[in-house]
Amino acid sequence: MASTGLTVDRLDVADGVAVLQLRDWGEDEPVREPHRHDYHELIWVAAGSGCHRIDGERVPARPGTVMLIGRGQVHVFEEARGLDATVIRFRDEVVLEGAPGWMLAGRGGRVVPVTDADGARLRTLAGMLRAELERPADARSAEIARHLVSVALLWFERWYDATRTEARDADDAEVQLHRRFARLLETDFAAHHDARHYADALGVPASTLSRALTDVTGHGTKELILDRVMLEAARLLRYTERTVGEVAHRVGYGDQLYFSRAFKRRFGESPLAYRALTRGKSMHR
Repeated sequence: MASTGLTVDRLDVADGVAVLQLRDWGEDEPVREPHRHDYHELIWVAAGSGCHRIDGERVPARPGTVMLIGRGQVHVFEEARGLDATVIRFRDEVVLEGAPGWMLAGRGGRVVPVTDADGARLRTLAGMLRAELERPADARSAEIARHLVSVALLWFERWYDATRTEARDADDAEVQLHRRFARLLETDFAAHHDARHYADALGVPASTLSRALTDVTGHGTKELILDRVMLEAARLLRYTERTVGEVAHRVGYGDQLYFSRAFKRRFGESPLAYRALTRGKSMHR
């Protein structure tokens, strides 16, 4: 049964960073209810197997992969068998300017394959980070931790870019515009559903923004805004007891009827029918 509100796991550490090592984590571990984090999570799987469910979608955990789960995504680790994994948790304020914060936004569960050598480097970095967190703090401790987290994110971005179907240069203007848009969308999607707002905020013509987003993602500005809005609405309907009117308000619709029609066009079901259909099930039938 869904709760009146999603449980939020909080990273209550002064540094805003934590490192965990999972050893032979398996079937005896209790399965939690779906929940959200107020932090981001980078997970390197060295051995074993398992399965996450992120925003209702099954995401396998396989050896030789790194997963990035962004703050706010509805997550549960459903199963694990002999899992050996290194986990880096970090809050927003730890991410340095210039690090790929765009990867932390929106629909989550990005998974990239990495070589054994790269995985070992990430585990070594996590060990360095843990050692820094465990030593007595001094004037440099916070900045060192932030830089180590940012290195991990930059590596992840490199590995992610290497897996893209169509390779692009790192300074590709359209890719960079998409990443700026993704960061802005994550903060503004509930308050601004109009494409013009994002184009103006990013300092480009609306047609330029939509063309760039279509080239990179296959979807224009309006589609991506609606996708993010409806993702949040689906999360709230599936995992909380908020009324349809409350959900509509939370995602920026002043008219509940208009929201319900838009939701049905997106998912093929009314909000209440979708809630009944997806309780305890995947979002994807």
